[in-house]
Amino acid sequence: TTVMLSKVLGLIRDRLLAHVFSPDKIDIFWAAFRLPDSIFQIAILGALSVAFIPVFTEYVEKKGRDEAFELARSILNIALLIFVLAAVLIFIFAEPLIRNFIAPGFTLDKQLQVVTLTRIIIFGQVVLVFGSFFIGVLQSFQRFIVPAFAPVFYNLGIILGIIFLSGNFGILGAGIGVIIGAMLHALVQLPLIYSLGFRFKFPLNFFHPGVKEITSLVSIRTIGLAAEQINETVGVALASLVSVGSVTYLTFAQHLQVVPVGLFGATLAQAALPVLSSERSRGRIGEFKATLLTTMHQILFLALPAAAILIVLRIPSVRLVFGASQFDWEATVLTGKTLGFLSVGLAAQAISLLLVRGFYALKDTRTPVTVSLIVVTLNIILSVYFIRILGLEVWSLGLAFSISAILSAVLLLWTLHLKVGGFELSAIFKPFFKMLMATIIMGVALYIPIKLLDQVIFDTTRTINLLVLTGLSSIFALSIYIALVWFMGVKELSTFLNLAKGILGKLKNAGSLVKSEEIIHGSDSL
Repeated sequence: TTVMLSKVLGLIRDRLLAHVFSPDKIDIFWAAFRLPDSIFQIAILGALSVAFIPVFTEYVEKKGRDEAFELARSILNIALLIFVLAAVLIFIFAEPLIRNFIAPGFTLDKQLQVVTLTRIIIFGQVVLVFGSFFIGVLQSFQRFIVPAFAPVFYNLGIILGIIFLSGNFGILGAGIGVIIGAMLHALVQLPLIYSLGFRFKFPLNFFHPGVKEITSLVSIRTIGLAAEQINETVGVALASLVSVGSVTYLTFAQHLQVVPVGLFGATLAQAALPVLSSERSRGRIGEFKATLLTTMHQILFLALPAAAILIVLRIPSVRLVFGASQFDWEATVLTGKTLGFLSVGLAAQAISLLLVRGFYALKDTRTPVTVSLIVVTLNIILSVYFIRILGLEVWSLGLAFSISAILSAVLLLWTLHLKVGGFELSAIFKPFFKMLMATIIMGVALYIPIKLLDQVIFDTTRTINLLVLTGLSSIFALSIYIALVWFMGVKELSTFLNLAKGILGKLKNAGSLVKSEEIIHGSDSL
């Protein structure tokens, strides 16, 4: 629920940006985000996702809470020192970095605005270091609700900046909102982490034994993260060379496309990781392979129709989410085209999240990094070729990304196939081709009523009519998809139907319990 809420708030943030600012102004905001976010992803999130949580958890269990908190303080202080030094360097050298690497296609005045906003945002990222480490500590203690709300408050802070500060500060108001969001991100977690006994102390302890252990685990993963950030930076730089607003079109399309990837790919992959790790540790490779394939097909069952919907409804989706006075028809079309090409690789991107975690469960971080380097190299080559050689529009960056995402999924699956002694290939591809066939038919079934009803019945210049048309068409197409996978005997359908029945049963029991309590309390009052 909180993941969905965070995604929704992220889209609301984007909608407000599109309502308040023109695409050329929003370009400045996203370009300014690139340097601070790259440093943060590499230096902080890489350490948290791979190394800090497992090592910290082991310290809590084996050496006690006090020693674990000493380790956390050491890592936090070291991370702060590294990040502050990086922030100072970015602050000093922001102008040449922006001009030459981030936004070479912007005008000089626009580049200077990016520089100013970068210097504001980097301060917010320094504050975000605290909140991110608080998340790591709380999750290690199996406290998930409060950390899950932290990103929600982060987006809320940016929204507040857009609403209340843009009138006086322009696009800089959104940058100040980043600082507000980062503060809220940390503050919402502070009472809980304080109650657990964590206290911030500044003296550094570079020689804590846990520091060395975490550093050794982080090193390989950092290479992969750096490659991914370089990849995204090249995308922004090339988009800045295409046309005014292209950075915004690319970013907005990515934000729409990543919603189903996060909901279906990331959540199911993360849930599968402890099961895969347990089966690997017990030497049950057969069960490991069965769990991985089952989860992969569950992701495909959801991701394939989501991709079809975004491809067919690319323009209506952009209009519904970003349609505003400042976001004109040309902006809508270019964003929609980019979204459509990005969505071609949506399912591959979603299952790659699972396959990478399969390698993590096998304690192999080298193979995913190697694959990432190959894929990033291909994406950069294709992107440069499409934009600089062929002179294509911003949508070609989406096409390059999808080609790379599909290659990534193929390479990860093939190398994992070799590593675990081989999957049964029919068990992989038979359900996949059934779902793919159903998805293609569903896409046609979605396209036809959209075109017919748009021209004959619905006046889609009005938002409510557009919403009704896309809603009814999507329900019709999804019904066809469900009927087809049922007819072809795709077992994932029964899995999700049973899950839905379980949820409805729990809600029904909860309702019955509430009624019983009301009757009891009512009889007591009599």
